[in-house]
Amino acid sequence: MERLASTSELMDGPLDDRVALATNLRDLRRVNRLFGGTDLSRRALAVLAGRDHKPLTILDVGTGAADIPAALIADAAQQGVSRQVTAMDSRPEMLQTAVATEPGLATIPSLHLRVGDGRRLADPDRSYDIAHSSMVIHHLEPEEAVRFLREMGRVAKDGVIVNDLVRSRLNWVGAWLISHLFTRSRYTRYDAPLSVRRAYTLAELETLLARASLRPVATIRGRFGHRYAIAAVAESEP
Repeated sequence: MERLASTSELMDGPLDDRVALATNLRDLRRVNRLFGGTDLSRRALAVLAGRDHKPLTILDVGTGAADIPAALIADAAQQGVSRQVTAMDSRPEMLQTAVATEPGLATIPSLHLRVGDGRRLADPDRSYDIAHSSMVIHHLEPEEAVRFLREMGRVAKDGVIVNDLVRSRLNWVGAWLISHLFTRSRYTRYDAPLSVRRAYTLAELETLLARASLRPVATIRGRFGHRYAIAAVAESEP
């Protein structure tokens, strides 16, 4: 299946239907929980963080519903360690709706919500331990994706995590079925199959990472083969 380039999803356009947007964020939380998206990020983070349970600072780029950052913070609390997460999205209405649909986000002291563009991060070099993104890369064309990955690698001391879909015909069918059986928003039902068409294969993403001077150290696949998380470090790292 060829990648469907230069085709916009509804979530890339005006987010003027706040009801549909709110329902979409609830859909994304549910799908991440039921189909392992959150767990993939957990496992990739464990690769980069090691067994020391040390305090971590994390930048989550394109946070959307901010459910994965909240889960990573909750995990750390259970382990008795500190984990500070800056959850960033380029769309202020996304962050506003995330809090409106999950008010508890505003009460997490170690979660900091911020507006910003992952392709042009305002943060200094190596200002976080880890940079993370989930379901962002497939929205970007290759040159934008390389710029995005370079920026993540620039601000992260220990490595980056990329969590996204795998493009294939079978996964496209699965996305259509899941979006119609488990989701309610018109945004989700339209965008989910299209996201698979726009996604990169693992080989394609590895090429993008190499162009961004990042080297994969672990590739963790979802149990249905529909999704993966790659933990990667700067090429200069041993």
